Amino acid sequence: MIKKICYFVLFFLLMNSNLFSKSNVFIQTKVNGEIITNYDIEKEEAYLEILNPQLLKLDKEKKFQISKNSLINELIKINELKKIFNLEKELPLVNEVFKDFYKRLSFNSEKEFKEHLSKNINYNISEIKKKLQVEILWNRLIFTKYKNQIKINKDDLLKKIKNDKNQIKSEFLLSEIFFNKNKNKDLKKQIKQIKESIKEVGFNNTANIFSASESANFGGRIGWVEQDNLSKKIFNELDKIKKGEYTNVMKIGNNFLILKIEDKKTKKMNINIDVKLKQMIEFERNKQLTQFSNIHFNKIKINYSIDEK
Repeated sequence: MIKKICYFVLFFLLMNSNLFSKSNVFIQTKVNGEIITNYDIEKEEAYLEILNPQLLKLDKEKKFQISKNSLINELIKINELKKIFNLEKELPLVNEVFKDFYKRLSFNSEKEFKEHLSKNINYNISEIKKKLQVEILWNRLIFTKYKNQIKINKDDLLKKIKNDKNQIKSEFLLSEIFFNKNKNKDLKKQIKQIKESIKEVGFNNTANIFSASESANFGGRIGWVEQDNLSKKIFNELDKIKKGEYTNVMKIGNNFLILKIEDKKTKKMNINIDVKLKQMIEFERNKQLTQFSNIHFNKIKINYSIDEK
């Protein structure tokens, strides 16, 4: 009850501030009765444009929808996390994750990132750290819930390392569109819609629109991935295409994946078996946890009432 009162006090202040009058701040969406305003969505849009500058090329309506969906998903996660964690308690890990976060966005320091934020209607550093804390706790929840379902065959990975005599390895800078079959849409039509979107607004913006992965807010970018961390099926698909191109749709479990090669390089590997095995186990664990995260979120989302104005 107290938090609802606080929210309406905030809403009242916004409506009576110099920047936003009562006439131009309004409720856009409700998630289980909790409101998201057009002002919230405008802030989220500016934030997402920092994560994926390609969004600037989209029309206003598409950006608005992406930003609204982002806030809806975040609010659902927050409500689930409140059942388990104290979200007011600061996590020391947040500062470390925040440093990796702004460096991933090509900012050299917190000061440089803060100066960039000050030029936009955007989240401040404290608000961004809160968003990162939500993701950290969400990942913790998923790990706790699904850790016993992770299946990694260490012997197979070790055999793969020892049998591989090729010391010249490829690394791929990848972006992804990871999606589920829409129950209300024919799969072929769904894939056609995604491919048409790629042609119209580009791969990264299409990831923002259609991808169910946590990489979606970053335009689908997942970073550099070594050849050995890819399944044979995925590597064979990547081996067919060049830099700047994307793969055919691949079925991964009950989901579907399209990968784009943003860049590619090769290097000679001096393999330490123990180190390599550890890296491959970690990569496989994270991949499975990402899939569990997507499954879990879709499962709980159906329990939420989303009232869009």
